[in-house]
Amino acid sequence: MTQDTAERLSVDELRALQLKRLQWTLRHAYDNVPFYRRRFDEAGVHPDDCREQADLAKFPFTTKADLRDNYPFGLFAVPKSQVRRIHASSGTTGQPTVVGYTETDIDNWATLMARSIRAAGGRPGDTVHVAYGYGLFTGGLGAHYGAEKLGCTVVPASGGMTARQVRIITDFEPRVIMVTPSYLLTLLDEFEQQGIDPASTSLRVGILGAEPWTERMRAELESRMDIDAVDIYGLSEVMGPGVAQECVETKDGLHIWEDHFLPEIVDPIEGTVLPDGELGELTFTSLTKEALPIIRYRTRDLTRLLPGTARPAHRRMEKVTGRSDDMIILRGVNVFPTQIEEVVLRVEGLSPHFQLVLSKRDRLDHMTVHVEAEPDAPAERRKAAADEIVALVKDGVGVSVDVAVVDPGTLERSVGKMRRVIDRRET
Repeated sequence: MTQDTAERLSVDELRALQLKRLQWTLRHAYDNVPFYRRRFDEAGVHPDDCREQADLAKFPFTTKADLRDNYPFGLFAVPKSQVRRIHASSGTTGQPTVVGYTETDIDNWATLMARSIRAAGGRPGDTVHVAYGYGLFTGGLGAHYGAEKLGCTVVPASGGMTARQVRIITDFEPRVIMVTPSYLLTLLDEFEQQGIDPASTSLRVGILGAEPWTERMRAELESRMDIDAVDIYGLSEVMGPGVAQECVETKDGLHIWEDHFLPEIVDPIEGTVLPDGELGELTFTSLTKEALPIIRYRTRDLTRLLPGTARPAHRRMEKVTGRSDDMIILRGVNVFPTQIEEVVLRVEGLSPHFQLVLSKRDRLDHMTVHVEAEPDAPAERRKAAADEIVALVKDGVGVSVDVAVVDPGTLERSVGKMRRVIDRRET
């Protein structure tokens, strides 16, 4: 499979296609979703008011709360008889968000995932080990259908049974793995515990998503596994994985597939649209979705838009550095888990496994960084590492923290998204 036609569009051709599809989406949502008709009317806007892309800023945002309030099918724009698949969030922080797909939606999703895998370095004929969770989570089936669309052989491993996954990778010899970065670390540890050098496996491409991860994490994984580690981005409310993909030849941020998704960066507080290059909250408007059109969806992910490189017409988004709803405000200072990860990966004698525990101390918020030592790190190295983290966090982030260096294997291992923050302030 070569690059598809949309990847070869000029900027002008892409912008014209976007406007045509945007106008269709606004009309489709207004005509078929009572929620959107009511919201547009309340805002005093109509689909006919969108004559150029900048007019999108006149339309109201959609939030996760809106999906929850319309649970389960209130935002669907087609009869349920036309819906071929339903996915949903876990609902661990509230009512699940439910999304639906028509047959066309599923085909578009598979095409975009195939495009993403190819941009990441996958090729027809590759064996792809899919370690994203299957079921209602969009990761597993999204990756699965895309890999098959590209012409790959799929190993639907899902998450869990880590020792067995290592055996499967060793025996089946996949070239590509699709997995969360935190679970790839868990697999890497299991390889080493079984006496297998992770760099000796057949894996050469890691397509990693579903949670923020840093450049230092990339360097750690690539050096220990001899792979190209590239980022993939998506969220179920917008489609699933495959909304944007980092290209293996540049590794300089994720190209957004703008023939299907129109991004904006807005001020997280004011909601005003920011120019390309400014840091803010990412929003998406779908351009081709039939079952669940989404208008100016606030992702809560913080990033900036940059010009395209490997795919010139499609703008890039920087690696997500954090989420506005994951931000920890610690004694007036904004702290993101990725900032702590950057520090941990710089310190000798420590593994990448860490958790942040928030508590109250003398009525003030306090954070303790729990991080695992490497198996052969002596006691004096652990103490020095803890002191180093304290100093680096104070200097680089601007807050004082405690550090507990614990034995290898002590912290919980993830089979999906890592639980980085444990908040004990209310208990």
